[in-house]
Amino acid sequence: MLYLILLISYFIGSIPFGFLLTKIFLKKDIREIGSGNIGATNALRTGNKLIGYSTLVLDIGKAVTLLIIIKFNFSEYLFISSIVVFLGHVFPIWLKFKGGKGVATYVGILFCINIYLAVIFIIVWFVVFIISKYSSLASMIASLFVPLSSYFLFNDINYYFYIILFSLILITHRENIKRLKNNTESKTKIY
Repeated sequence: MLYLILLISYFIGSIPFGFLLTKIFLKKDIREIGSGNIGATNALRTGNKLIGYSTLVLDIGKAVTLLIIIKFNFSEYLFISSIVVFLGHVFPIWLKFKGGKGVATYVGILFCINIYLAVIFIIVWFVVFIISKYSSLASMIASLFVPLSSYFLFNDINYYFYIILFSLILITHRENIKRLKNNTESKTKIY
């Protein structure tokens, strides 16, 4: 059963909604726009807010849909399934393993495992974004607050799981980190 769950988790995670929506509705390849990333932030750079926000909702939704089923039927596999759905988004087989940065999918994971951590992530993300206008910086700092909150606020024994996902978020944002250091990172408009 574990292998089947992991396979399904990977394939659901690997659905590239940003790529599909821009291809279907704009007749463009999102990988040739902005950062070339298939995620929601780059989908916003297409100039079509509906596609950007739809990508965000669908990337969150794919994690939520899958993980709710896992949580209530195969709860012992919830954490491993969460990591695999995240990796599916970041490394989709359909796009030669070049996917998104995983932030929206991570938010979906948080909603299923601990809704309070999801709320903390969203609040921190908005505060950092409003101050800096950098989506990447907001994502990384909000991701850092999750394991810290898990450990210090909730005394959660699974804080190591959030450390793993925080580390993966940092890895997917390594180019953003370089651009932030060099002051060449693009600011994002979300409205």
